[in-house]
Amino acid sequence: MHHAHEMNHFSMGLWLLFLAYIVSVVGCVVGLACTRRSAVASTERSRLGWLAMAAVSIGGIGIWLMHFIAMLGFSVSGSVIRYDLFWTVVSALLAIAATMVGLVIIGRRVNIWTLLIGGVIMGVAVNVMHYTGMNAIRIQGSVSYDTTLVAISVVIAVVAGTLSLWFTLVLQRPLLLLAAGIAMGVAVVGMHYTGMAAVRVSVDPALPIPQGLEVFGFLFPVFVVGLLALAAPIAALLTLSDDDLDAAEAEATHLPVA
Repeated sequence: MHHAHEMNHFSMGLWLLFLAYIVSVVGCVVGLACTRRSAVASTERSRLGWLAMAAVSIGGIGIWLMHFIAMLGFSVSGSVIRYDLFWTVVSALLAIAATMVGLVIIGRRVNIWTLLIGGVIMGVAVNVMHYTGMNAIRIQGSVSYDTTLVAISVVIAVVAGTLSLWFTLVLQRPLLLLAAGIAMGVAVVGMHYTGMAAVRVSVDPALPIPQGLEVFGFLFPVFVVGLLALAAPIAALLTLSDDDLDAAEAEATHLPVA
């Protein structure tokens, strides 16, 4: 017999929400700093290198890792939850690849069309990642979604993606970059929980326990790998000499805004 069962998004306490948010902000700030740096890179190879680090930081850490840290708190009464490894990996790759596409589309020139296209791609990417990640969930029953809340989560993500790209390319000061990262973190977390509010589950305890990984099984190693992945762009940003930074800031001030 199927029953609509209760879900808990904070079964481990609210501290998890703050951890997810902090991880998202750190990933976004590092990624936005790399994006900023890419705009004044002297060669195309260097520019793509900075953008790749930005995509891993924003897509991999700021969005994907945040999602799975928040998922630690997700529980369904009357059912065990397992995760399919294939869909989990696909969702991570999607988040990184789509962030990269959005950043490359923007290019060095800020104009309203590339900004909107890049923002829409990044926003849709966040959602595709979220729902692909959710597709990895296996419970004793079925999962469905409230379409209105799904649509709202898409809008939140697109607005957030567009604003964050605009912030990155228009703002010069590090403090404003931090503000952009903080705002982006709010949007990513807000989109996540809007998407989670759209989830509906129907549980049949008679069904066998699903195959797959427990979230703790893969999250700890992923968390460690994620922090290591952030080490490269942070080191790259820190090893820029003062002369490099002065030149970058001088050039950034004169970035073409179409």
